[in-house]
Amino acid sequence: MTDIRKADIAIIGAGPAGLAAAIAAADKGADVLLLERDSRPGGILQQCIHNGFGLHYFGEELTGPEYAARFADEAVKRAARITVLSDTMALSLSGGRTITAVSPHDGPLTIQPGAVVLAMGCRERTRGALGIPGTRPAGVYTAGAAQRLVNLDGYLPGRRVVILGSGDIGLIMARRLTWESARVLMVCELMPYSSGLNRNIVQCLRDYDIPLHFNTTVACVHGRERVEAVTVVSVDEKRQPIPGSERRVECDTLLLSVGLVPENELTRMAGIRIDSVTGGAVVDERRQTSLPGVFACGNVLQVHDLVDHVSREAEIAGRYAAEFAASGGLSAPSMDVSAEGLTRYVVPQRISASPKGRIDLYFRVKDVVKPARLTVKTADGRTLLTRRKQAMTPGEMEHVTVDAAALTGDIAVRTEVV
Repeated sequence: MTDIRKADIAIIGAGPAGLAAAIAAADKGADVLLLERDSRPGGILQQCIHNGFGLHYFGEELTGPEYAARFADEAVKRAARITVLSDTMALSLSGGRTITAVSPHDGPLTIQPGAVVLAMGCRERTRGALGIPGTRPAGVYTAGAAQRLVNLDGYLPGRRVVILGSGDIGLIMARRLTWESARVLMVCELMPYSSGLNRNIVQCLRDYDIPLHFNTTVACVHGRERVEAVTVVSVDEKRQPIPGSERRVECDTLLLSVGLVPENELTRMAGIRIDSVTGGAVVDERRQTSLPGVFACGNVLQVHDLVDHVSREAEIAGRYAAEFAASGGLSAPSMDVSAEGLTRYVVPQRISASPKGRIDLYFRVKDVVKPARLTVKTADGRTLLTRRKQAMTPGEMEHVTVDAAALTGDIAVRTEVV
């Protein structure tokens, strides 16, 4: 028999986004059901044992588990309003905001909340998504899977490692594997720039003399039972292999750090509009999606480089979800935010008819822009702000703040080379 539960707010995912949203909603007086498919809250931060978290949010440097524990402890303090359902998998989300879930403890669940916050995070792209030729031997891992094996399970994936992709997890694992006596032979990056933070390139590669090869990819995996080698090849400006540039690199492990994909199967199931660039929902400044009463935050909305930004964004979603649940609705969006020039995307993509206070616009650029000029303009040509920077890179999220009182219509965020 299906267990039917009601709550002011249901939050899917108890990682850093879900925890922050739950705390913010509870502080606004909402009763929250927090669904987590793992055995405990914390999400991916449980395996991120390196430091560097919390500098913006707490003003101090923490490891991933320490950062998650602070939010988990705050949720426990609000146990009267926050109920955590661990080992609970959300299976579907309807357009009527009804969630179907299943748990080994409670069996099938039907949850009927006043509002929903989507905080499912993201997943890694795999070898299958890349279509790398070759056999299917053991020794090919995503960087996150290798991180879990080393940090949580105590296994060393390999001794001679090649890493494809320069995302932050891959860079951090290059250092981590080096500490564990493995030899990281190289990091190959298809693009002419890194997709990771510059500090990770310095601290994880340069400090350990690990070479980073731009405009380079893995063309083939060799080995029958176990990876024996990979063929790496240089690519041209169109990302096509350059004939004659192939070389064989003997190794026993290939790690893939080739991008993250927001986990938006439930979002699509509910008929929510998806941004083709971010892979996440289209939202307004309150993080409300195109389906009223459903909000999105964290890496399910856009892939962040800092968890501190995830927490701030989740707090916005949690507060407005509580407001929606209490009032039964929020004003509809009426203004669009577009990306122009070298700006790749902007979140939020829409702004409500009656915005309040100051609004943070988060965006990434398409390419390295050096030096850069950023301009935010209205549809009628008014300049709201102009900023110059020495450089902007795709690996680092940027943001600007605009005054809601100055907004009278659509706006555009434009980045260009000075």
